[in-house]
Amino acid sequence: MSDPSVVIAPCIWLDDQAEAAAGLYTSVFPGSRVTATSRYPSTFDNPGGKPRGSVLTVEVELSGTPFSLLNGGPAFTINPTISFFAFTSGIDETERMVAALADGGSFLMELGEYPWSPRYAWVQDRHGVSWQVMTTAGPERPEPRIVPCLMFSGAVAGRAAEALRRYASIFPDGSVESLEHYEPGEGPPDMLKHGRARLAGNSLVAMDSHLEHAAAFNEAVSLQVLCRDQAEVDHFWSGLGDGGEEGPCGWLKDRFGVSWQVVPTAFMEMMKAGEAAGPGYERAFKAMLDMKKLDLATLQAAFDQPD
Repeated sequence: MSDPSVVIAPCIWLDDQAEAAAGLYTSVFPGSRVTATSRYPSTFDNPGGKPRGSVLTVEVELSGTPFSLLNGGPAFTINPTISFFAFTSGIDETERMVAALADGGSFLMELGEYPWSPRYAWVQDRHGVSWQVMTTAGPERPEPRIVPCLMFSGAVAGRAAEALRRYASIFPDGSVESLEHYEPGEGPPDMLKHGRARLAGNSLVAMDSHLEHAAAFNEAVSLQVLCRDQAEVDHFWSGLGDGGEEGPCGWLKDRFGVSWQVVPTAFMEMMKAGEAAGPGYERAFKAMLDMKKLDLATLQAAFDQPD
């Protein structure tokens, strides 16, 4: 897979388990590593009520896919409306990964042979994150190896195909690659059984659930759009937020209820620099707390302000 022109990095909201989750995931997925750790400011309180100076995020790369693990507090509970396909190239690898992820967790679909895969399981790990681990039928596993999957249920059931088309219209080089609807006897034929889109080089899967689910999209799993400049921030904030709801600190909900974070990569670098960069880090963090859409120039000015 070529490098994406715009990076989409899933963010998992945890209470205080970011470091433990990073340890689990980097041990399960081959070729994985921790890439950075950021901390809350040590001189003032934060909205999540976490201890000053404690771990804010652990950034990891899982088989080539970037994730952010956030210690945000107990405000949100992870549910299976957003899960992650983890593609493997062999049954042994699938069984190993499923066993590790299921330790302390539970199964949503038991490990076994299915029409779409010789070995598949849908497992919710000990942190509540859902993984669909799947052996590919052919000799080569697809790339990227880990792909977010959105399940449209409840009030938004039946809108998965609409969502994929919407996202493809917002992201550069966006395209809907496949739309497979339910066959008679499987579910309503106007609902999407499985669809896939490419968004600026990133893969995204979506499906409709025709069964009743109490769970709905929430902030517990969001999708970060990492932007190179303010023009990209403005574009994605406007496009994804159209018909949705603006939130604080670069967060928004789109018209389908999916949570996104629109974040300049320069601000991510400020957070990674932390206190080693001096008080500019805390000034930038405090400035961010007063924003909805992030203003890169204001954040940079706060960071660069002479001490």
